[in-house]
Amino acid sequence: MDNASPDDFLFSLEFKVRDYECDLQGIVNNSVYQNYLEHARHEFFIANGFSFAKLAKEGVNLVVTRAELDYKKPLRSGDSFWVGLKLKQKGAARGQFEQQIFRSGDNALILNSVFTWAAITPEGKPMKTAFIFEQLAL
Repeated sequence: MDNASPDDFLFSLEFKVRDYECDLQGIVNNSVYQNYLEHARHEFFIANGFSFAKLAKEGVNLVVTRAELDYKKPLRSGDSFWVGLKLKQKGAARGQFEQQIFRSGDNALILNSVFTWAAITPEGKPMKTAFIFEQLAL
């Protein structure tokens, strides 16, 4: 999705690349993108009234079960960018985040990703995720 705007997404969050996130080639290290994406997911949940600490105390752990990342263009130190996020229910016990990263200014697509997640008990047993989607009114 080139020429996207934050309005095309359920949630978006702006960032700026910091020097220490870059490798010797002067581009953001591939592993750092996962930090950006995870931070956007956490901020999305917080903005919608979910506390990971509260969920954990209630015996609900949200965990990533699959991560797919397609790198399109690199980000460099000082680049401003934003992460767009969409959320889908995938069956009774899973959800899926579709996330994209765009460079601010020209909205160049930097990365496409899909993260599948599940809700599990502290013992690792799957739980239904309907309560999350109901609270989000999705």
